Amino acid sequence: MRDPRPALARARRTVLSPHGLRGAGTEIAWVAAHTALYPLGITKERVRGGSREQLDRFSLADLPPVQRGLLIGDVVAAGTPIILVHGLVDNRSIFTLLRRALRRRGFGQVLTLNYSPLTQDVRAVATRLAALVERTCEETGYERVHVVGHSLGGVVARYYVQRLGGDSRVHTLCTLGSPHSGTHAARLFPQGVVRQLKPGSELMRELAEPAAGCRTRFVAFWSDLDQLIVPQANAAIDHPDLQVRNVPLRGVGHMSLPICGRVVHQIATLLAHLDEDGSTLSPGVSTLEPAVAKVAPKAARRRTRTASGTGA
Repeated sequence: MRDPRPALARARRTVLSPHGLRGAGTEIAWVAAHTALYPLGITKERVRGGSREQLDRFSLADLPPVQRGLLIGDVVAAGTPIILVHGLVDNRSIFTLLRRALRRRGFGQVLTLNYSPLTQDVRAVATRLAALVERTCEETGYERVHVVGHSLGGVVARYYVQRLGGDSRVHTLCTLGSPHSGTHAARLFPQGVVRQLKPGSELMRELAEPAAGCRTRFVAFWSDLDQLIVPQANAAIDHPDLQVRNVPLRGVGHMSLPICGRVVHQIATLLAHLDEDGSTLSPGVSTLEPAVAKVAPKAARRRTRTASGTGA
């Protein structure tokens, strides 16, 4: 078993750096705000007819320019459903700002999966996600969806894609701070679903099994300030059969990932410009490259800057 102490030492240095202190302040402020919003996420989600209203309209004059541009540029991208999956001991309120940003961008169908990780494990929640995806495809007429998963939600969505045949339905899966290789923080509470997130657990070994022919495109965001993923690079996806783009970030706490402007912008851009085979339609938008071996954080940042033209 790998010694976690070097990773903890690096984490301490990161927190005490200038960008780490700024990120920690943002994390504390967002946790306080999210605590106030949490009760709103318990209530049942209202179904909105945004997509049908937007796609069936004859006039786009009353729409903001960004929404109008997406509908004119790619009506399929604008209508493709996006399903958000929250993390451990959380609910859909964690996506309040991300949902709003995606709808402002012109995406008409943004749905969430609410579940209780206190009574279910990853496999059970993945089965619920599969049912929601099938129901969404049936109701909207779209054959494929996009999924965004935060923390445990990203592992749930990945399990659905790899192990339950979800790659036939999920075009793109974006994960935010998800412990794809486990986290040593799970050793502090080795009960229930948390024990599945330990490095080397049965679930982690299952996700490491071959996934030849997987059709889903993966984008994994991970941060050097993520206090719940130890080591932080375990939130990147390292699998030879998956088409992955790992995106490293600096100074973003675990709970702040869904509100990070860089994350929101990249998700909206990727989902607005992906072609049917996962390639991009607009110049300057990074393509999704095949999976590569895990690299050190500094090397990963350099590669991402080269690919996207922007620093993390």
